[in-house]
Amino acid sequence: MKAIIFDVDDTLYDQVVPFKKAVEKNFLNNNIDVEKLYQMSRKLSDEVFELTESGEMSLEEMHIYRIQEACKHFGMFISIEDAINFQNDYQNNQKEIELLSDIQDSFDFLLDNNITMGIITNGPKEHQKNKIKQLGLERWIPRENIFISSEVGIAKPDIRIFELVQKKLNLVPNKTYYVGDSFDNDILGASNAGWNTVWSNRKNKKNPNSNIHPTFIINEKNSLLKILNNLK
Repeated sequence: MKAIIFDVDDTLYDQVVPFKKAVEKNFLNNNIDVEKLYQMSRKLSDEVFELTESGEMSLEEMHIYRIQEACKHFGMFISIEDAINFQNDYQNNQKEIELLSDIQDSFDFLLDNNITMGIITNGPKEHQKNKIKQLGLERWIPRENIFISSEVGIAKPDIRIFELVQKKLNLVPNKTYYVGDSFDNDILGASNAGWNTVWSNRKNKKNPNSNIHPTFIINEKNSLLKILNNLK
């Protein structure tokens, strides 16, 4: 292993935590499963991601769409105003996100062993930069090793963003590992680029593609730090 590159959302921190706080504040009188609501919201967000990247859909429109449609899926109907209030609280809660404990230990391990680290994340530039700042990632990862889709004009799973990072950081594909939670964006994208992959599957999802197998899987029995120690 010469280099390890990370996704951000739901890989370095638990994205459900700020989402759950916003649900609890805004949707008090319901028995909705927050985890399922979050997963549906994220699915809807991913489906229109390219529209927001191209400018065909504004971020505000996307934020309203994903929570309204996610709620509707579970039989709950909310107004545009409710959706906006929810999003504002969700974003405010993201100012309090923290690295998962095993991720911080892994960063320290990688830094001590002089392993190249980087970030590839999809999303709006300022929004992702705020999360990167809140998580304190530049303590371990140089700014020039951080790549945001809206900043470079290419988004995962497009192989070109992996090739761009590979060229910029002088990476060797078969000695590079990519860690991410999204099978489609992270695991398929990095695999197509010839990189090794580490699927952050803390919620024990089923592999949606029988033709693609991650090199390693993070779950309740197998932490990232344990994987890294085995790669030494």
